[in-house]
Amino acid sequence: NYLFDSLQDQFDNLEKHTQWGIDVLEKYIKFVKERTEIELSYAKQLRNLSKKYQPKKNSKEEEEYRYTSTKAFLATLNEMNDYAGQHEVISENMTSLITGELTRYVQELKQERKSHFHDGRKAQQHIETCWKQLEASKRRFERDCKEADRAQQYFEKMDADINVTKADVEKARQQAQLRHQMAEDSKAEYSSTLQKFNSEQHDHYYTHIPSIFQKIQEMEERRIVRIGESMKTFAEVDRQVIPIIGKCLDEITKAAESVDHKTDSQLVIEAFKSGFEPPGDIDFEDFTQPMKRTVSESSLSNSRGDGKSEPKFGSKSKGKLWPFIKKNKLMSLLTSPHQPPPPPPASASPSAVPNGPQSPKQQKEPLSHRFNEFMTSKPKIHCFRSLKRGGAGPEDFSNLPPEQRRKKLQQKVDELNKDIQKEMDSRDALTKMKDVYIKNPQMGDAASVDHRLAELGQNIEKLRLEVQKFEGWLAEVEGRLPARTEPARRQSGLYEAQNTSAVNSCAQDRESPDGSYTEEQSQETEMKVPATDFDDEFDDEEPLPTIGTCKALYTFEGQNEGTISVAEGEMLYVIEEDKGDGWTRIRRNEDEEGYVPTSYVEVYLDKNAKGA
Repeated sequence: NYLFDSLQDQFDNLEKHTQWGIDVLEKYIKFVKERTEIELSYAKQLRNLSKKYQPKKNSKEEEEYRYTSTKAFLATLNEMNDYAGQHEVISENMTSLITGELTRYVQELKQERKSHFHDGRKAQQHIETCWKQLEASKRRFERDCKEADRAQQYFEKMDADINVTKADVEKARQQAQLRHQMAEDSKAEYSSTLQKFNSEQHDHYYTHIPSIFQKIQEMEERRIVRIGESMKTFAEVDRQVIPIIGKCLDEITKAAESVDHKTDSQLVIEAFKSGFEPPGDIDFEDFTQPMKRTVSESSLSNSRGDGKSEPKFGSKSKGKLWPFIKKNKLMSLLTSPHQPPPPPPASASPSAVPNGPQSPKQQKEPLSHRFNEFMTSKPKIHCFRSLKRGGAGPEDFSNLPPEQRRKKLQQKVDELNKDIQKEMDSRDALTKMKDVYIKNPQMGDAASVDHRLAELGQNIEKLRLEVQKFEGWLAEVEGRLPARTEPARRQSGLYEAQNTSAVNSCAQDRESPDGSYTEEQSQETEMKVPATDFDDEFDDEEPLPTIGTCKALYTFEGQNEGTISVAEGEMLYVIEEDKGDGWTRIRRNEDEEGYVPTSYVEVYLDKNAKGA
């Protein structure tokens, strides 16, 4: 019994130990699984980080990435994206090579362990059954021997007693012989059972149990080897991506080494150089001599005694004032000494007078007075509209410095030429298709492409006209063509030096309604308008003529600057159509006009309508 109990204890110990081994394996699987989740999360965060700082397409940020430092940063973002990809590879390899394999192995291990311990319990139950059979045979043999001994004693007692009949003695003798025979049979059975048990016990302890224990040992050793191999694979998966990660880091280092401060500085210079030349020195003004003021030949204007009108800003300025001259400084130079400077305006901000009424006409004043009035006056509705709508700038980029204007015009010419080439390629393709249709009518109708060919021809002609227009402006900027001139108008000697320059004022909006006028916060003034428009800036603008009427479909509260409030069902005059930005310019009376959403009104255009 002690042996059986001891053996049973060993089975219990082995069962607990092997279960602990499986728990360790499952714990390691969970550890690797969580590591893969961390790798995936890290890779996702890296990709989101790289995407977050990528420049947006068709935005100002994309233009900033032409510098070497920002190019290096962009390369770093791209490499970080590849770096994140390697962490995804780590997660995928660990999932397939470790987590998946070990999960299947654990299921197989549980089945094998269950089988081995089932065999062990079965062998243990068999040997216990044999032992019980041996004990029963032994007790039966012992009982039969005792019964035979008592029967023999009773027979001897009966045989010695003279008072007992012979028949009783014979009966006692037969009973003693029967009991003795039963004892012999029990002895033979016990001997056979004992031999059988000894054989079973020998096989149990020397064959069956050792075999089962060996299988359990091999199973446990395979588990230990397998977890060791998985740990090695865990390290190898990381080691396999190290060369690629190293290449990513090398590319980041290479990008960092490509940063060149000189190149970036030159790009900044090229991007922002204006083409202006510094103004000349200003002569001393002697106020001790009343009504006398001299201006240096190198200042903003020529002396009054000089009959020529040569601009003193240099040929490259093309009528532009030096951008760092403040407006009050400029006015002190341009104002006639006989006329004191006008008082400062109530507000120099373009937003101070939204939708203000048109200024009534006044008598003509000297040019210096008019120029003073222009420089200190508030912008009219044309300019205000361009500010309200985002300030896209005039079509000829005349609001830019000469160098920047040249670049923009050249860029526009290149874009138009590309568009022309695309249209010409499409036209050539359609022409070939038409020739094929003519030769093979069954393939298609040749006349079906005529309408498209005509459209392409019109588009090409329009684009060529646009190219000519921008090339003319470009030639003017580059000095290949003379600036537009007209017969000399009434100008004082002070302004003869400025015959090629004027202020880019709101009057230009008549030619380009979507143009922009920007008055900087520092009140730095740029003036660039052909001389043909110079005098026009000093004439009060006539109100725009009405081109139709409209009916308000909905009530609109014009709370923003530049807009006008309308009531549902109200009839108003249309003075400017929608230019594609969703706004229509209307007029209620002579002093009230502004913009309303096009979708809020129903327009009735009349080409023959006269100005209100």
